[in-house]
Amino acid sequence: MELPRGMKDFLGSETANIEHIRSHFKQLSNLYGFSFMDPSPIELLSTLETKSGPAIKDEIYYFKDKGDREIALRFDFTMGLTRYATSQKSMKLPAKISSFGGVFRYDEPQKGRYRYFHQWDIEIYGKSNLESESEIIELTSRLFDSLLLKNITIDINHRNLVESYINKIFDSKEPQLVGDMLRAVDKIAKKSKDEIIKEFEDRYSKENLEKILEFSQIKGTIKEIESKFDVSQLESWNDIKSLFESLENRGVSNVRINFGIVRGLDYYSGIVFEVFDKNSKLGALAGGGRYDTLTKAFDRDDLGATGVAGGVERIILTMQEQNILSEVEHSRVSVLYVNDEMQKVAHSITSLLRLNNIPTDIDLAGRNLKKQMDIANHSRFTIIVGPQELEQGNVTLKDMQSGTEGTISLEKLTDDPKSVLSLEML
Repeated sequence: MELPRGMKDFLGSETANIEHIRSHFKQLSNLYGFSFMDPSPIELLSTLETKSGPAIKDEIYYFKDKGDREIALRFDFTMGLTRYATSQKSMKLPAKISSFGGVFRYDEPQKGRYRYFHQWDIEIYGKSNLESESEIIELTSRLFDSLLLKNITIDINHRNLVESYINKIFDSKEPQLVGDMLRAVDKIAKKSKDEIIKEFEDRYSKENLEKILEFSQIKGTIKEIESKFDVSQLESWNDIKSLFESLENRGVSNVRINFGIVRGLDYYSGIVFEVFDKNSKLGALAGGGRYDTLTKAFDRDDLGATGVAGGVERIILTMQEQNILSEVEHSRVSVLYVNDEMQKVAHSITSLLRLNNIPTDIDLAGRNLKKQMDIANHSRFTIIVGPQELEQGNVTLKDMQSGTEGTISLEKLTDDPKSVLSLEML
């Protein structure tokens, strides 16, 4: 029996890594005052088509239910949360909402992205202001800090800024033109310059296309960009400067301007940003921005929105590249027994540790000590119950990470079960 293409089973170590990210995310989102919510995994297809139109069908799972209704599986959290927020006429604003869970996309499977994967998400609904973007970006930066990821850069841009430059170069405000050029810029990280020009040159001037793509390569600080580019011709440049001042005030320094960040979805309407590990080729680890046009599409002209979502599996791969995640669980203990006579004591110790909230494993199949040791490699500590040590009222304690060993008395183990988590306490 096989799974459908793009699906997978999540094994114990994988779910443990996902829970690790979830724990850090929920702690931080609570710290910043975000209310946790799990929006419905199933939406009406018409809801998901609100902004993207029927073309979204190519990217999602949709079908008719037994009531002959067209429904679809959620492809992100933003649509569901926005559907909910716009329906709450008396909701206290600004409303800060967070989510974490699985989403479905009918994409081509790739490294770090199956057709079912996990995301974390935070959104702020209310009056449009740059402090909301600053809050979103600050929390995003702190999350990657808490996960101990290094070399993280948050690239920031403004959709109006790019659109104003496109209109200037082409001397036109044709919506189709702007949309095509934004898509061209969005492809630059995945395709070569020549490939993109070839895709669009039958409709647009090659010279103008080259100018847009050259513009999308500009990156740097406020001062660096102002020293090499005439920013006076760009709309919303002052918004970017104000955002950077706010982030500096909040102590967020791992940000830069990148004119190539536009985000592919049509509903973005202001500040946009993406998060990268500078030493990884996995692509963006998170992305977001302002999307007031989506709340308007849900008939709420009075409600602004900004947010960010991150790919959990892709973050885990990045952490593994940096050797941050370890196969050894730091608080897990395995209790081993030398022979059958030692099993009873071993099970008693196991139950004692579990009663004290210490994750503990013991072999139930009666395997020999060598096989028990092989299985215990995922634990940080092992307790070995042997006849000679037990005769003296002791058991052996081993640190599986450092290889050091010591003995601990059963009396001490009973009085202070948590002493097994450190050989230094013996």
